[in-house]
Amino acid sequence: MVRVRLPPGPEEAAALAATLRVVNEAADAVSAVAFAKGATSRNDLHKLTYGRLKGEFGLGAQAAVRTVKKVVDAYAALRGNVRAGRLGPEGSPRRARTTSKRIAFRPDAAQPFDDRMLYWQHDAGTASIWTVAGRLKGVRFTGAPDHLKTLAGFRKGGSDLVCREGKWFLLAVCEVPAVPLNVHPVDWIGVDRGIVNLATTSDGRNYSGRRLSRYRRWQGRKRAELQAKRTRSANRRLKRRARREARHAAHINHTIAKDCVAVAGGPAQAELWGSTGRGIALEELRGIRDRVRPRRDQRAALSSWPFHQLDRYIAYKAESAGVPVIWVEPAYTSQMCPRCGHTANNNRPDRDTFCCRRCGLAGPADHVAGVNVRTAHARRGFSSTDPHHNGHSPKWWMRPVTVLS
Repeated sequence: MVRVRLPPGPEEAAALAATLRVVNEAADAVSAVAFAKGATSRNDLHKLTYGRLKGEFGLGAQAAVRTVKKVVDAYAALRGNVRAGRLGPEGSPRRARTTSKRIAFRPDAAQPFDDRMLYWQHDAGTASIWTVAGRLKGVRFTGAPDHLKTLAGFRKGGSDLVCREGKWFLLAVCEVPAVPLNVHPVDWIGVDRGIVNLATTSDGRNYSGRRLSRYRRWQGRKRAELQAKRTRSANRRLKRRARREARHAAHINHTIAKDCVAVAGGPAQAELWGSTGRGIALEELRGIRDRVRPRRDQRAALSSWPFHQLDRYIAYKAESAGVPVIWVEPAYTSQMCPRCGHTANNNRPDRDTFCCRRCGLAGPADHVAGVNVRTAHARRGFSSTDPHHNGHSPKWWMRPVTVLS
């Protein structure tokens, strides 16, 4: 997904705002029909609402089709969340509250555009956009040079028109071909993830989470001050602060993921980064919040821990660089000695220190955990049914490990 900025003039901005308002009113009407009649098929909903969308709301043929598809996708996502249990078990208040009413669309919700409604002129840096006030031609768009290059070369499918805080954007779907996977990595880099240290590699690289934690605490204090005011202006500022905090955390995770992939490196990064031709081993942390029961003062830190986002960033950046990624069992990676294999709680007397009670190996606890993540797949053994298996031979996982001295 590539995002580009639209700097429309006053008349163009008014036309775009009117378009979002009309298409979302139309989507609300389609949603009411879908909920009342239980119509989940795109064809059925199209037959029930197409004429009304063109006559009452004045939408063009393609805009009506995209609006119906938008509603169908929204209900499909709702059913998927229900099946996956993301809205709670059957009979829970949240699930009952969500499924007992139709899906509503904000007046400024994003609207999908296909190639018949949105034309790109990459050489001129402009776009032609359908609106309810007529087609806008020659609308300029701007973006980072690498984003514009990706947009021109790999755009495929539709684009979304988005308005955020009075700023207009187009989000375009791009399919960038992946670099051929390095199926013969010379070794693996283990990455241990945590809250105090967001990531620590088996090479000893450490990415502290202290600044992010301090930033979140500061944002929490400001959030409490705004919540105490209980005004509409305070609510708007709360939303802006929430987005700013999310962007800050995402930027930190992007930086960590980029560094990890660059150090491991594939063919594309060998000369630029001095990469080592290795793969990346990560802990499988899905469901960890359901497995642990933190103290009251730890709940906020655990709930805001962005480990899954970092996981996804490393995975997709590694795929684009041809770097293999494996996920390993995280159990006892912080308590086991990587030299003699002795595992015990008292091997880790405190959060930062590891000291094996059998052989005396000592070092930073997160570094030891990273080394154990690196070798965990070899200890677990190779399984062709592993959902994260990349098709590698187990001989790479059995390579000797250099332990801490």
